[in-house]
Amino acid sequence: MLAYRGTPFWTRLVQACLSARVLLIVTAGAAIALAGCGRERVSSVKSSSSGAQQQTISIALSGLGEDEAAQTKQAIKAFERQNPSIKVKLDVLSFTSPNSPLYSEQLERQLQEGAAGPDLVEIEMTQTQVLEKAGWIASLSRFKPDLGRFFRAEIAASEVAGAPYAIPWFTTPEGLFYRTDLVPREPKAPAEIVSAASAAVARDRMLKSRPLNESFAFAGYKNEAIGTFTAIAPSFGGDLTATSIDTKGNVEALNWLREAIYSYRIAPKTVASWDVGPVQDEFSAGRTAFAIDYPFVAANKEPGSPTNGKFDYVPFPARPGGKPGAALAGEMLAINAKSRHAVAAYKLIEFLTSPAVEVARAESASYDPPSLRLAYTPALYATRPVFKQVKLLNEDAQPGLLSPEYPQIALVLKSAFSAVFAHAASASSALRRAASQIDTIEHKRTAQA
Repeated sequence: MLAYRGTPFWTRLVQACLSARVLLIVTAGAAIALAGCGRERVSSVKSSSSGAQQQTISIALSGLGEDEAAQTKQAIKAFERQNPSIKVKLDVLSFTSPNSPLYSEQLERQLQEGAAGPDLVEIEMTQTQVLEKAGWIASLSRFKPDLGRFFRAEIAASEVAGAPYAIPWFTTPEGLFYRTDLVPREPKAPAEIVSAASAAVARDRMLKSRPLNESFAFAGYKNEAIGTFTAIAPSFGGDLTATSIDTKGNVEALNWLREAIYSYRIAPKTVASWDVGPVQDEFSAGRTAFAIDYPFVAANKEPGSPTNGKFDYVPFPARPGGKPGAALAGEMLAINAKSRHAVAAYKLIEFLTSPAVEVARAESASYDPPSLRLAYTPALYATRPVFKQVKLLNEDAQPGLLSPEYPQIALVLKSAFSAVFAHAASASSALRRAASQIDTIEHKRTAQA
């Protein structure tokens, strides 16, 4: 019997199914088979018969934490029990995130091997169009996936020219954390963050000890700087796409982050070298009243932490003319374009993204919020209260910049943001130059098409 944090895995799986009203069908050859949840459609891929030819499929994943690895292996074993003619080989390419250069390099090397590479791959939301352009991932149109089950930003990241190429697996929106013991009410405008951050310093001895009354943390380093900007841009009327870089809203959003460092002086200059890890550390240790980060910040349960039970997680507030902002990151599953086992690989995708399995992962694997909208239920909130806020942020989050030329565009944006955070360029000049460089990249792509 598979163990799951002291409780048999299948017991937890059944409980998750019942709480989400999942139909369970008992079949010969499998203890329990998931047929659907609520309005979840029944799989379009027929189950393997006992006489079907044995086949092995491989799935390439990025770094897995201890909990994530255990749950993924348990889910794969459950899939194999339900599909005895299919064996799954788990291949962890690197112990880094999917958007890291190391994982991307290893994944591309695997996909270049064609049929010898993995059948199924984990990709980041910004990779779909890049990998489709290279011809490395297959269209999923023949399987007729129901993408309506997912959030708007996930759907945008899953498709290329209206055709599905990936299925969302789990999602992590980036929003605003704040200390409820130091900030009496949710800020409703960026200006209220500035005033509340300054007031928080007067209330907290630890914050008083920081230089320049710093009480606002965000990631300004490389890829994470793009995520931070994507999260706040809508609040100023901005929108980060390949064709909307040098706009009034985007300039105002980037200028606000710059002023948070050099004019308002609520953020330290060191944010230019921070990814999300230091931001989480600063907030969890009580060294800042505000932070822009992902839901895993809520995972901190260290005894004595000043943030335990004393924080909220909300969209970044909007000023007049804008709308509350959040950036959606997360992982998706795609099929190698040269896989000889596409049907079996898609069957595994459907299993891993079924409601019960997603809920089981969300409850056990640190803080991996489900990609499915219907997986967000009171039962899930009972074990992961912050997921109620995750769903709220997911509804209106932006998917990040989507382009077949994302790697090149990202380099341009990272350079622009770094210059601004280092006080080496104004927001307007940095975005003007970035827009010109990105136009060149996009024009070259369309000319080659």
